[in-house]
Amino acid sequence: MRTRSDIADVLMRRRVKALARTLPAAVRGDPASIHKARVATRRLREVLPLVESGGRGRKLRRKVRRLTRALGPVRELDVALETLEAFAGEVPRAAITLLKQVLRQERRRFYAAMTREVARVDFDTLRTRAVAAARRRRALDVPARAARRAVWLDAAIENAGSIYLPDRLHEVRIAVKKLRYALELARDVKGGRVTARLRMLKGAQELLGRMHDLDVLIARVRAVQGAPQAPTLSLSGDLDRLVRRLETECRRLHGHYMAMRKALLAICMHLVNHARPQAAGLRPQRRQRLRPGPALRPVA
Repeated sequence: MRTRSDIADVLMRRRVKALARTLPAAVRGDPASIHKARVATRRLREVLPLVESGGRGRKLRRKVRRLTRALGPVRELDVALETLEAFAGEVPRAAITLLKQVLRQERRRFYAAMTREVARVDFDTLRTRAVAAARRRRALDVPARAARRAVWLDAAIENAGSIYLPDRLHEVRIAVKKLRYALELARDVKGGRVTARLRMLKGAQELLGRMHDLDVLIARVRAVQGAPQAPTLSLSGDLDRLVRRLETECRRLHGHYMAMRKALLAICMHLVNHARPQAAGLRPQRRQRLRPGPALRPVA
């Protein structure tokens, strides 16, 4: 029979292995591997606070966060290029060609910075210390962590409201992502299958991620229009058409998000009410502020 420390060791090894498997190809610039490596760093960051606290824990988390942040800008540009290609048939090719040139030049700069930053992290030492910390751990209070993530998601959803506000929806996306990774940990500890809640969170993350990707591309199109070497009036007009099309798509997706908002809030309430109150720092069915923003409330 597995002990708690055995479970922590297995969870840590699994996540470290996923990162070790994808990071070399990511450093070589493969777009799919960059995405997988970034996801692997986020999953690793979710388990680290459960197995190591104090100064050593903070140091480990900083190293992994450094990898996440190094991979992020390149991944963002890869998605922008993919998104641009998907809308290529809706504006003249000259505008698409101009944008691709700008995005590829920017990607080369970020890729060079990414490789330098990744090289600064001693991955072998990171792996050794993370696994050693997991072996020492005797308890994993995953439900409490998931409950705290649920409180943050609830607050982010309430703060975003019902109007299309990209910055606030971005916060919802981050909170959904973190709650999803916390629930994956809970699933792995219990040895269960993918639940309906995980599927809902994954769908919401993908939807909100798509909106974020479109907003990122809109910002980059506007930057091209306002650059010192601005495009011709004709090209600028074509870029305006692209921006309007992207904005329309954002608002269409926002409607889908609003349709799943109630289900996301129900997940938050369920997780808080089923966590150990003394461990989670929460009281079921009561309003309480753990961070700035509205507290949890019952969902009909």
